[in-house]
Amino acid sequence: MIEVMTIEQTLRQRSESKCELCGSENDLNVFEVAPSDSSAEQSAFLCTQCQTQISGAELDENHWHCLRDSMWNPNPAVQVLAWRMLKRLPAGGWAQDLLDMMYLEDDIQKWAEAGLSNAEDDDNTPTLDSNGTPLQDGDTVTIIKDLVVKGAGFTAKRGTAVRNISLTSNPEHIEGRVNGTRIVLLSCYLKKSN
Repeated sequence: MIEVMTIEQTLRQRSESKCELCGSENDLNVFEVAPSDSSAEQSAFLCTQCQTQISGAELDENHWHCLRDSMWNPNPAVQVLAWRMLKRLPAGGWAQDLLDMMYLEDDIQKWAEAGLSNAEDDDNTPTLDSNGTPLQDGDTVTIIKDLVVKGAGFTAKRGTAVRNISLTSNPEHIEGRVNGTRIVLLSCYLKKSN
């Protein structure tokens, strides 16, 4: 008699009963990586925390440092999820460094992009400066008001230029370096420099 394994049994065995992204051993479930044909090859075994954040909850950037290891997983579904999450994290930091190192076969890259394009279409709100001018990664902006930087112990002075900014998943925020410290700034207090 041939025993047929369910998708969950297959994934549990493949992952050694650990989340295939962060390694957690708690609250594990099958997660189909869209677009999917409901097979073990196109699914991953993930913890509830990873699934919740993948599905659109606010990202805990520190949680996703686990991608440093899981991006090298030999399973294509896990590679696709790692690539998509690295794309969602703030550009210009450690996530971008990992993306630059990551290589996906052409068919896996197309799969990863197919699932990401739907999310990007839904969240197509541009980041605008105080004058309504669209901002892009790499732009230079000027601070238009003195801003107290909580937790850093300094004030970002009006007129300070912030070069090579990075956009975030929130269209009202950008990231940039002020006084040598990487901080998040509200775009409504910035003006794009020419």
